[in-house]
Amino acid sequence: MTHPYSEEYSELISSVKHAGTIALKYFKSDLKSWEKNPGDPVSEADLAIDSYLKEHLLTTHPDYGWLSEETADNPARLDKSRVWIIDPIDGTRSFIAGKPEFTVSAALVEDGKPVCAVVFNPVTEEFYESVVGNGSFLNGQKLTCSLNDNLKDTKLLASKKAFEWHKWLSDAPDADFSHLNSIAYRIAKVASCDFDASLSLSPKSDWDIAAADLILSEAGGISTTTKGEPLVYNQKIPIHGTVISSGTALHPALMDLLKDFTPKS
Repeated sequence: MTHPYSEEYSELISSVKHAGTIALKYFKSDLKSWEKNPGDPVSEADLAIDSYLKEHLLTTHPDYGWLSEETADNPARLDKSRVWIIDPIDGTRSFIAGKPEFTVSAALVEDGKPVCAVVFNPVTEEFYESVVGNGSFLNGQKLTCSLNDNLKDTKLLASKKAFEWHKWLSDAPDADFSHLNSIAYRIAKVASCDFDASLSLSPKSDWDIAAADLILSEAGGISTTTKGEPLVYNQKIPIHGTVISSGTALHPALMDLLKDFTPKS
């Protein structure tokens, strides 16, 4: 039986692959970049990929909504059941610096939940993809996230300084801390079992996490807030105060660790 999102899934895969080609043309080049706001960089590559994806995906589905980091928000998306949610380059700072820690992140969301997703690092050629109900894949290989159920010896994509500040280190003995600039890449790395969890204790936007959220959940994982609340997309304010991503076995231990954490407003 044909999957109900097979057409959109195929279009998303082909368009993101081409977006990756665009990214590589700009990577480690004489790239023009500037700051949209202090500490918030953007480059001509971000805009070129955004323009391509918007033209390609909305031409085939003009009745769908659009939400992208590099497009002015149009509240008309709130009246749409299906919305494309796009980050042309997640990890722009690394991209500008010539570091291969960025991804093209793209998802189709229906009624607040991602149903098709791609996260692509064109430099490392890691192509993560998923469609709801059919599992997640990295370069064609099915993904299953970590079955680890406790914080001892965990591999965390998180700030060690935050653990020290909140006095959490004793609750995660011998944990190994790492960082990647792209949060979509971090969550995808949890889906592929390279890490046990990704903890982001600062606000993230829909476009940062929607695609990776589906990839993780289809690999047997879960992303929530620090209070265990589900992530719902295409809301009026498309921002999530915290994002905790892990295998379902480890999630209860993380929620217990973070139970008294209060996000900055």
